[in-house]
This record gives sequence, structure tokens and C-alpha cells, in this order.
Amino acid sequence: MVFYGLKGRDFLWLADFKRKELSAILETAKMLKERYYSGEVYIPVLRGRQLAMIFQKPSTRTRISFEVAMEQLGGHAIYLSWRDMQLGRGETVADTARVLSRYVHGIMARVYEQSDLEELAKYADVPVINGLSNLVHPTQAISDMYTIWEHMGRLEGLKLVFIGDGADNMAHSLLLAGAKFGMHVVVSTPKGYDPRREIMSRAEEDAAENGAIIEVVRDPREAVKGADIVYTDVWVSMGQEEEREKRMKDLSPYRVDAELMKLAKPSAVFMHCLPAHRGLEVTDDVIDGPWSIVWSQAENRMHVQKAILALLLK
Repeated sequence: MVFYGLKGRDFLWLADFKRKELSAILETAKMLKERYYSGEVYIPVLRGRQLAMIFQKPSTRTRISFEVAMEQLGGHAIYLSWRDMQLGRGETVADTARVLSRYVHGIMARVYEQSDLEELAKYADVPVINGLSNLVHPTQAISDMYTIWEHMGRLEGLKLVFIGDGADNMAHSLLLAGAKFGMHVVVSTPKGYDPRREIMSRAEEDAAENGAIIEVVRDPREAVKGADIVYTDVWVSMGQEEEREKRMKDLSPYRVDAELMKLAKPSAVFMHCLPAHRGLEVTDDVIDGPWSIVWSQAENRMHVQKAILALLLK
């Protein structure tokens, strides 16, 4: 088995990687998934390796997919709650990074602030993987790229439309990922919810290099015309509960329902990173309907994270 030269790298956001490096992750995930379905579930390339998993935010898919991925690669994952660690009692992120580097071969962290991940990476001597921050969710986005590539056979030239909160970490991550792979990425969002300027600037820079198109379109019905992929996420993320009423009002015109999906290409698919709040950002007839590839999307988190772990920790 050949793994590309990504050993020891941090995986904090997709802008840090070249297109060919991200493509290597997709190709590795494809190989690992094929071997998984051929019955070769256990591929012990990380035998004896340990992954510390720090959770400031709770999770279903991130925790389970990383734990299973490490086990299937022959390694071991250790769950660490931010609250139960000394981090919750005042120990610094820098000191935590220094200590964990003496115990484990990699750190995955799911946190609120991107700055905490950057501090972990600065002081850790082992790779740090972003399992989610309020700014970006790169492991989900690269997994989504794999799912689209698997389903449609290509990425370049496809139109992906994100509907909802344009400052959402998934909107940010899909802009960055689509720009790397030469896609047409549209964010359809109301005023006041635009993607952060620093994200748009980096996405536009990569788009110019890779022949991608990046834009914001207010009207969701206009945005989805010609779409190959329609994507949404929750309207109220963890930490935004106090804004719930305002967000419900502002984002209600951006619900993905069957009528909206019918305006996309006949071959269009629907994606959601989950968990879904059914009846809010998406209706049952879409997430459970013929457009949905949500469950393949969720499964592929495991296969793609196996690829990331194998490439970074091997």
C-alpha cells in the first residue's frame, strides 16, 4: 500500500493543502473503501498508534467514525472530554498539546474556536486534525467531496449550492473545497449571513487558480437553477441558542423542500452533514426522498477519515 507524503501534517483547514494532495486523500479513501467492501476490514497500517480525541462539542458521527477508523487501521482512539480534562480546570491549550505529544501519535479536536486548534497545532509535536470548529469543518467537507466524486464520477465543473446560513462552518468549508476542485459553488443566504470575508478571499484565490466559480446569490430559487448538488445545514448550531428566534425568522425562506429541489437539474442530489432538524432547514420528502445521498455521505466519513489518518500518521 502506497501512502503519499502527508505524514506529520496538520489538517486544520483545506486551504493548507494543494489540490493534488486533497485528491490523494480521495484516492486513498476509494482504495480503503473498496478493500473494506471486499472483506478486508482490518488493515493494520497504524498498529500501535494512538489518537487522542478532544471533544469540547458533543458528536455522533465524528466520534464514532474516528474511533472505528482507528480500530480498523490497527490503532486506538482515546475519547477526552474538554470538561473532564484539566483544560476544563484552567490548564492551557499549549500545555495540553505538549503533554499529549508525549503520549499519542495524533490529536483530533472538535472545538468552538479555530484559534484553539491553531494553538494545539503550534505546540504539539504530532499532527492535529480539525474535527470541527465554528469556522470550518474540513473532515466533513473532504468527505463530501469524496461522496460527490463517488456518485457523479467527477468534481470539476459541477454546481454545488449551499442553502442557509452562509457564515456556517459547512458553507465556509464547501467554498474552500469547491474552489480547490474547480467546482461552481453558490451560497444562497440572506443579508447578514454572508460567508466571512477571509474565507471568501481565500476561496476566490483558489478558484482563480483552479477554474472554479464562487458566488453568493440571495434568492434560493434562482441559486438552485442548474444545480448538481443542493446542500444545507442546521440553522442554529451549538452556541447559537440565544439567536434561535431571529435565525428561524431570517432563514425560513431558505428551507429545502421538494419544490426547491425540482428547480435543480433532474439528476441533482441532496446533501446534509447531519444532524438534521427535519421540517426546519429540510423537509422529510427531500431527506428521505430520491434526491438524498445523505446516508452514503454519513458512511463516507469513516472511509475518508481512515485515509486522512493513514496519510498523516503512517
